[in-house]
Amino acid sequence: MGRHIERDFSRFNKIVRGKVRENLRKYITHGEMLGRKGRETVSIPVPNINIPHFQHGEKGNGGVGQGEGELGQPIGRGHGDGPGTGPGEAGYQAGAHIREVELSLEELAGMLGEELELPNIEPKGTNTIKTKKDRYTSIRQTGPNSLRHFKRTYKNALKRQIISQEYTPLKPTIIPTRDDELYRSWKTVNEPDTNASIIYIMDVSGSMTDDQKDIVRTEAFWIDTWLKNQYDGLERRYVVHDAVAHEVDEDTFYQIRESGGTKISSAYELTSKIIKRDFPPEDCKIDCFQFSDGDNWGDDNNECLKTLTEELLPVCNLFCYGQVKSPYGSGDFIRELDKIKNKFENLILSKIDHREEIYDSIKEFLSTGK
Repeated sequence: MGRHIERDFSRFNKIVRGKVRENLRKYITHGEMLGRKGRETVSIPVPNINIPHFQHGEKGNGGVGQGEGELGQPIGRGHGDGPGTGPGEAGYQAGAHIREVELSLEELAGMLGEELELPNIEPKGTNTIKTKKDRYTSIRQTGPNSLRHFKRTYKNALKRQIISQEYTPLKPTIIPTRDDELYRSWKTVNEPDTNASIIYIMDVSGSMTDDQKDIVRTEAFWIDTWLKNQYDGLERRYVVHDAVAHEVDEDTFYQIRESGGTKISSAYELTSKIIKRDFPPEDCKIDCFQFSDGDNWGDDNNECLKTLTEELLPVCNLFCYGQVKSPYGSGDFIRELDKIKNKFENLILSKIDHREEIYDSIKEFLSTGK
């Protein structure tokens, strides 16, 4: 019986995951993952799953019951004015069943790669180099006082006194002996060195509406999900800018709401500083994903192109620029980048005019396999 249940449960899970795969484009474009992201898994609402249930017979077919009652006494509903428990008539349409399915980010990344036909990314530099690190994961009976495990030592002393009947509950005195002492011990493990760095750049100026920022965050989430599945060691940095650029953490990137003017060169200058500070290009893949509505201040485009062509594009494995359509932005910046696109194979441009184009934009950015 147990094996039958496990087999049926496995079949049901396959059906559920098939539903997720069928509707993956909808989940990607509508950003349902951002509010549901956990540490390792996400919950996805999967509609139209027929939930197994018992089928009751028709009323009046009789049956067997136990308990007090008289012959002919109605069982079930009371003698109300209608078939329901409140005013009005009973409904006749089926309800919509929603099942929350938990999937790991690794499973989602696999589905994303298959649906978009994304190639695996080619390694570079120190991707096979392992760094040896000490992890304090075990216990031993000898060691320096600085590594003494006080809680376990105390428990050993307490157990010893209880067993030997030396423990007095009314006047407890726990004095560990040398045999009671336990110490934390380390184990040397190999961990992969950072072999890839991702820098996300987002325009948060006043011309970027909340809808445009949500599009950017949705696309960044799915790009991040795929890339984390491709690299053993992945470092990420986040840059937001209006007229001034700031480096922020991941939570701030996904929540920040700002306004103001736009100066894209400030983001490029900060990105260049981050690369010089943290990521040696000879050993590490550097990918940049920039999102903006294409609006920029005055003649700042010239400064942007200078920094981009002299400092960023020569060291980046990929530089991806996604331009979201905004009712307030001019949208001119992508035309400036288009002028230099043929000179740099690692520069990829994508227009995201509405939310449904997130899916195709991700494929444009990641289909190179670089």
